[in-house]
Amino acid sequence: MLRGLPLVPSVVLLAVFLAGPIGYCVYYAFTDMQLTGATGTSFVGFDNFTRAFKDSDFTNAVELTLIFVVGSAVIGQNTLGLALAVLMEKASKPVRSVTSTVVIAAWVLPEVVAGYLMYAFFFDQGSLNSILHALHLPQQNWLYTLPILAVCIANVWRGTAFSMLVYSAALNDVPQELVEAAEVDGAGPWQRLWRVTLPVIRRSIMTNLMLITLQTLSVFGLIYTMTRGGPGNKTETLPIFMYQQAFQNSLIGYGTAIALVLLVVGALFSFVYIRMLKVEEF
Repeated sequence: MLRGLPLVPSVVLLAVFLAGPIGYCVYYAFTDMQLTGATGTSFVGFDNFTRAFKDSDFTNAVELTLIFVVGSAVIGQNTLGLALAVLMEKASKPVRSVTSTVVIAAWVLPEVVAGYLMYAFFFDQGSLNSILHALHLPQQNWLYTLPILAVCIANVWRGTAFSMLVYSAALNDVPQELVEAAEVDGAGPWQRLWRVTLPVIRRSIMTNLMLITLQTLSVFGLIYTMTRGGPGNKTETLPIFMYQQAFQNSLIGYGTAIALVLLVVGALFSFVYIRMLKVEEF
C-alpha cells in the first residue's frame, strides 16, 4: 500500500487533466450541445454518430485522412527517414552535419510557421512555380489543382526528421559482424539492407510507424494554414472537419462525436502496430 503512495499525485493530476476532459468529451458526444442558438443541452444518444456516418462530408474527411496518413507518414516520412539514415551512415561528417541541420530545422519549426512556408512554396506565385518558370516547365496553382498532394509533401518535409533520428539510432545497434558476413557471402547493398538491416531494426520500424501515424492523424495547423481544408473540402481531414463543425458551425456535440471517431481511428492503427510487434516476438 505504501509503495504506491508516491504515485498518488501523478494519478490525481492524470485524473483531473486527462481523464476528466476525456470524460466530458465522451458525454458531450452524446448530446446536442451548441455554442449558439440553443437554450439547453439534451442527451441524444447515438444521433451524432448516425448523422456522421450518413454525412458525405464526413466520409470524404475519413478518406482524405487515410490518404494523408498513408501518403505522408507511412510512405513519405517513414521511407525518406530510413533512406536518409542509411545514406548518412556512410556519408562524411560534414555532409551528415549539414543534412541533419537542414532536416531537423524543418521539424523544430512551429506547425503554423511551417504551414506558411509551404504555402509560400506552393501557391500560384510561389517558389515552386518560380523554379518551374526558370526551367521553362509548365506551372499551376498547386493548392487548387493538387491540394492533398501539396499538404502531404508539406507534412513529409516537416516530419521526416523524427523518422531519420529513430532509424539513425536503430542502425547504430545493427551488429557490424552480420553486415560484414553478408558482404563476404556476396550480398549487395540492397540485399544487405533487405535481409540483414531491416529484420534487425523491425521493432524500431513498427514503433516509428505507430508514432508518426498518431502524430499525422492529429495534424491541424499545417493543413489549416495552407488550405483551411479547401479548395471546397479537398483537404478537409478529420481534425479540420471536427474544428469546422464544433467551432464554425457551433455544433459542439457533433464535433465532439467526430473527435471520438478520430480517437477510435488512432486506436485501431495502434492496435494493428502493437499486434504486428507481438507477432514478431514469436
